[in-house]
Amino acid sequence: MSPTPHLVDVLNAQCHCVSIDAARLASTLHEQGAAVDVDALALSHPHLFAGTAVFVAGDALDQMHAVILAVERVVSTPAYVDLCLRDAHLHARVPARHRGAFLGFDFHLSAEGPQLIEINTNAGGGPLNAVLRRAQRSCCEPVTRALADRGADPMRGFVDMLRHEWTLARDTAPLRRIAIVDDEPVGQFLYPEMLLFAEALRADGIAVVVCDPRELSIAGETLVHADGAVDLVYNRLTDFTLDETAHAPLAEALRRDLAVVTPHPRAHAVYADKLRLVTLSDPDALARLGVGPEDRALLERHVPRTQRVGPSDGERLWAERKTLFFKPRDGFGSRAAYRGDKITRGVFASVLAGDFVAQRIVAPSDRVVMVDGEPRTLKVDIRNFAYDGQVQLVSARLYHGQTTNMRTPGGGLAPVYRVDAAG
Repeated sequence: MSPTPHLVDVLNAQCHCVSIDAARLASTLHEQGAAVDVDALALSHPHLFAGTAVFVAGDALDQMHAVILAVERVVSTPAYVDLCLRDAHLHARVPARHRGAFLGFDFHLSAEGPQLIEINTNAGGGPLNAVLRRAQRSCCEPVTRALADRGADPMRGFVDMLRHEWTLARDTAPLRRIAIVDDEPVGQFLYPEMLLFAEALRADGIAVVVCDPRELSIAGETLVHADGAVDLVYNRLTDFTLDETAHAPLAEALRRDLAVVTPHPRAHAVYADKLRLVTLSDPDALARLGVGPEDRALLERHVPRTQRVGPSDGERLWAERKTLFFKPRDGFGSRAAYRGDKITRGVFASVLAGDFVAQRIVAPSDRVVMVDGEPRTLKVDIRNFAYDGQVQLVSARLYHGQTTNMRTPGGGLAPVYRVDAAG
């Protein structure tokens, strides 16, 4: 028997325990050997970590996993891949034996079950959530039960994932150096996560550099950094096609297969391009691609209907705008995304002229937290980090407003605790 929604709702509304243990967080970071000072992190990122956890029904977590597996089956369908690559950038058409790391499936929880609102190929927060998960204390009975059944260390899984990416691409060749690459990484909000993951990789015997792509160059048949040859690039860039001038060495390494780049443009094209949501939410389109009836029905239930926006749709979409969320095709982090019930005529005109999709709005669920002694209701997004169909870690982001910007008092990253019938 599954838990009633009422039990999870009660826990999320009334369990105000502070489950994060600051001392344990500091010691966990120290154990990782990361160059991240927890006190400095608290000052620079005061709302990175929420003080409490989010409770999710076990059947909802199982449904999310089922959706992820269904998406993976669709992605393995040749006709679907052909559709994705038909108008994709040339870098997305570069063959890749490896899958692409750090895939994130983002859900909202609703009365109709979890709804897949987005897929990301360079999903951030994994290593930070892995550390946060180890820094929890048994503050109440539901949390105590959850902590007793945490399973494998997800950080170990993330390291193994990059090793597996390397093996898929290079078989038994030794993996010697990884470059974690982003534009001006020191200035990135999640730079502490890059340092954290770099230390986890070094502890596994791999040399690591965290660098800007302009620090890379091509020497003969090798991608190089000042520290030496780079075998694998963990790509955190939001230039998903690697088309910007500053990223030319990385693009050349991809085209000539001089280094293993993950995630790669092909993964973005088949998973994270917002047009994929149009296909995944359309059972008729999936049927034409050869997707079976069970997967079509499952995705119809759990992927909000999404449509491509065009100038000819303006009158109809304006009339329906209060039920829609407008997202740029290659957007990320909720940038330039608009709720239809708040959009102005001027912004709507720019949406029609741009390359957007319109997704049926699914309101996020709530979590009540205490801020300065007062209860505050925050919104909840659930992210599943998954690789090859297996869920590595489930986490939540608590926020206020339209976006998960890690700037909400009481909000931030939060562990997810499963609540089953026995709970």
